[in-house]
Amino acid sequence: MKTTENILKKSLSGKRITEDEALTLLKEGELTQLGETANELRKKFHPEDIVTFVIDRNINYTNICESKCKFCAFYREKTDPDAYVLDKDEIFSKIDETLELGGTQIMLQGGLNPDLKIDYYTDLLSAIKSNYKIHIHSFSPPEIAHISKNSGLSLRETLSELKKAGLDSLPGGGAEILVDHIRHQISPNKIGAELWLNVMEEAHSIGLRATATMMMGSLETIEDRILHLSRLRALQDKTGVFRAFIPWTFQPGHTELGGKKTSGVEYLKMLAVSRIFMDNFEHVQGSWVTQGKDIGQIALHFGANDLGSIMIEENVVASTGVCYKMSKDQIINMIKKAGFVPAQRNTRYEILETFN
Repeated sequence: MKTTENILKKSLSGKRITEDEALTLLKEGELTQLGETANELRKKFHPEDIVTFVIDRNINYTNICESKCKFCAFYREKTDPDAYVLDKDEIFSKIDETLELGGTQIMLQGGLNPDLKIDYYTDLLSAIKSNYKIHIHSFSPPEIAHISKNSGLSLRETLSELKKAGLDSLPGGGAEILVDHIRHQISPNKIGAELWLNVMEEAHSIGLRATATMMMGSLETIEDRILHLSRLRALQDKTGVFRAFIPWTFQPGHTELGGKKTSGVEYLKMLAVSRIFMDNFEHVQGSWVTQGKDIGQIALHFGANDLGSIMIEENVVASTGVCYKMSKDQIINMIKKAGFVPAQRNTRYEILETFN
């Protein structure tokens, strides 16, 4: 029996595979076999064949950012004519529209703006919670670390103040690849891998949950990708802080880094190995936002059990020239055509409505 078949058999028996075994799967595994195994492992968590999605809006409250990552086409200097910080009325208008469209969650995500200290964030969160019943899934670890540094507070104090003001959970943005020699090349001004993980561990210590992400396809090797997965798996063992894992592909358009797009085949292979390796993550999300609807649909047969959001608004990926849009009816039909039962969920992955 081939080595890859032994590894896949091991994972199906419920045994955890090693980093070396995950690497072997990426190097030598056959695409269809990886997909079949990932799909079987998905069924252990989700035997009912339901595929979920959430309706939310990504509100980018500012595009002014001192991080200036080479893979990003969204950030602006403070003096640029199109630099902005949204005021409350603009943010409230976006929340009104989100609720009218059946949304249950907002993601406040922005640049690392040197002029914004914790009072801006706590005031905004309190104002939203006073006026709306909506889940605030917001502020990635680099933003949390930036607010902490900019306000002279510890990570725990920062997270506690934000939680007290209304923050409900954290997205996994800014993870890119949790390997510092790659981070130093693609985003030299952003926090390192250890601090990213520390923010998530501190969030868990005060009762916040989060999601984990991976941006693949910049300068990293497949060894770097597996190390990234391994670090997330270890923190999940320790804390259980993550609700889901969301791998997505770097979009080179209009970025300083440039390069080629990751192919659909490479993405699907990585997605499948993620489901196989990360045996302590209940939810794995397919990225139709970066891979398009067709690959997003196929992803449901490669370990994904969720398609994320229909994205009422998204600006960061769109700034690279990639802009896939989907309505609620379209995502329902897409899931049905893939052979699954669509269901709208909330941020806690609780089913709100199924569409048989």
